[in-house]
Amino acid sequence: MIDLRLSESELEAHREHLVQFIRDTAADAGTEQAVLGLSGGIDSTLTAYLAVEALGEENLHGLVMPGAVSREENMTDAEWVAQELEIPYDVFEINPIVDKLLDAYSEAEDDQLAVGNARARTRAVLNYLVANHEGALVLGTGNRSEALVGYFTKYGDGAVDCHPVGNLYKQQVRQLAAHLGVPDELVEKQPTAGLWAGQTDEEEMGIDYDTLDAILALHIDGPLSVSATARQVDGVTEEEVRRVSEMHARSEHKRRVPPSPDPLD
Repeated sequence: MIDLRLSESELEAHREHLVQFIRDTAADAGTEQAVLGLSGGIDSTLTAYLAVEALGEENLHGLVMPGAVSREENMTDAEWVAQELEIPYDVFEINPIVDKLLDAYSEAEDDQLAVGNARARTRAVLNYLVANHEGALVLGTGNRSEALVGYFTKYGDGAVDCHPVGNLYKQQVRQLAAHLGVPDELVEKQPTAGLWAGQTDEEEMGIDYDTLDAILALHIDGPLSVSATARQVDGVTEEEVRRVSEMHARSEHKRRVPPSPDPLD
């Protein structure tokens, strides 16, 4: 497998760069405060650690937002992170809100994807409700691997003011988190977006993160062809490389602002 791990000096450089990015983004927005949804996963945990260093624990407001399908251990981990970092946090149950949406449009109640995306968008609404009230920035938790294949909900977890770890592949997120002292059980935890019962990121995408990272680095971000990438990544077929490339192409609309027509001459 392709090794995308960073050296110790690179890790420290990334830490300093991302901390300064959060400070600068907040300053540009005219605030010293930020709101962050805590899921108990490694992306939000790393973002929380960086944000505390950038802004101070008193200026980061964590939101733990369990739904009907949320795993209890994830919510427990989310609260543990908030308590460990000594940041103020609130717990908002999203299920009553999602139920109201389905009461209004019951035709979607058996549509797993639609309801899952509604959960993600409900969390985004709560993030901005709190952030607007407090004059704060909403920090996102998306990483490069997920962004490049569109593995996020448009106007859900993608609805934020910035993504501090957005240029790190998943294995680099884990590595930087370990560098900052995040416990191993969170660093190595099975990633899940918590959109429906039993959901995991890798099962839904149909590929493990290390393989995905390698294909993205070599073929999407890098110059290698489909066949050359398949030869470089152990156990990967050309068909799998093409599938990741198709995921990237199909999700292009998620990485762009909504388009408008060109002006008339």
